Amino acid sequence: MKLSEAMREKMLLSFELFPPKTEKGMANLPGTIEHLMKYRPEYISCTYGAGGGNVGANREVCQMIRNAGTVPVTHFTVIKNTKEGIRQQLEQYLADGVNHMLALRGDIPLGETTTCGDFNYATDLVKFVRDEFGDKFEIAVAGSPEGHIACRSLDADIAVLRQKQDNGADYIMTQLCWDMEQFKYWLDAIREAGVTMPVDVGVMPILDQAATINMALSRNGCVMDSELCRLISRNWLFPNPFNAKDADGKPFDMFYEDKVKRFKEEGIEYTIRQIDEYRALGVDGIHLYALNKWKDVSEIIDRSGLRTLI
Repeated sequence: MKLSEAMREKMLLSFELFPPKTEKGMANLPGTIEHLMKYRPEYISCTYGAGGGNVGANREVCQMIRNAGTVPVTHFTVIKNTKEGIRQQLEQYLADGVNHMLALRGDIPLGETTTCGDFNYATDLVKFVRDEFGDKFEIAVAGSPEGHIACRSLDADIAVLRQKQDNGADYIMTQLCWDMEQFKYWLDAIREAGVTMPVDVGVMPILDQAATINMALSRNGCVMDSELCRLISRNWLFPNPFNAKDADGKPFDMFYEDKVKRFKEEGIEYTIRQIDEYRALGVDGIHLYALNKWKDVSEIIDRSGLRTLI
């Protein structure tokens, strides 16, 4: 059964991993996957570096996921990719037994104004894959509840999402969104626009102060709701979260350790409440960014009741 079909029957649980940059990280990843598999995820996705710089590592991680007993979903971007290069890479994924993908444009290379490849948009990639491979791939596409930072308006972004569906996409993986009222508005708006694809919600655990701010502002342009802002303020690392230690690694803030611990504890609770709200809205899946860690994610799943182990 396709993942998109399974989502129409029940809410799925899945994780996102990334290819480690070090040999040690790669060696530790099978253990992480083994721990995550205790929660019987319907799939695990693996990110794909801009321009395919780590495509080899991506394929290796996909095989780890496949060997662990669940569906690997590879991210795939058009950055610096030609039609022939895309065709060859996707043929290799099929040969590896990987037939699920998240079709993305990817981040424009620094100093460039285009993707430096044959396609400029994920919509083009979706159509190309359908035309070249038919139904051999199940295709997920990104959805931005607050609108993609490169799109001129939310309405335009929703129109593009409808185009992705018309070009053959199967389901949506959402970008980060902490503004639940905005998410509700977006969910209603895409349905009014005729987007019927299942919605799998991307959730990033709130564990680290600097990483949270960086992910929201530098990459996604997300609104941080008042609750999250207060959480950060209560545990602010002076002089700032991005420069909280001196050259010798000693924290400037005398309460550094306490704040880091408290932020993580409160962040996990915040994440669990967010998952509760998404589930109450009837979303079709929860896609947890595991950040290549399993302990914190396990705590979130256990405390949220996403999976009851038998």
